[in-house]
Amino acid sequence: QVQLVESGGGLVQAGGSLRLSCAASGSIFRRKDMGWYRKAPGKQREMVASITRGGSTNYADSVEGRFTISRDNAKNTVYLQMNSLKPEDTAVYYCAGGVLSGATMLGSWGQGTQVTVSS
Repeated sequence: QVQLVESGGGLVQAGGSLRLSCAASGSIFRRKDMGWYRKAPGKQREMVASITRGGSTNYADSVEGRFTISRDNAKNTVYLQMNSLKPEDTAVYYCAGGVLSGATMLGSWGQGTQVTVSS
């Protein structure tokens, strides 16, 4: 199991940027697929972006071209750079790590960090 702690959420105006970080401990980070998910009020949780142990990335259509996922295996950290933020990006963002099966992460989850985008 890997323990995950997110940081970097907050309140930002539309068009602004935020960078989320997820620090991992307790397991061999480099062997884990990692992902960012979000859940907005009244909506189901959705995958935002993922990065495999090999470095392949995948994005939801709604964030393609605006968000970038990356990982630093030396620091056991995965990042989500979010640019051109929109009010509809408002959600609790969760980091997840383990084995990626389609859009589903089988493994560990962080506690979430709130991102609020004002119009």
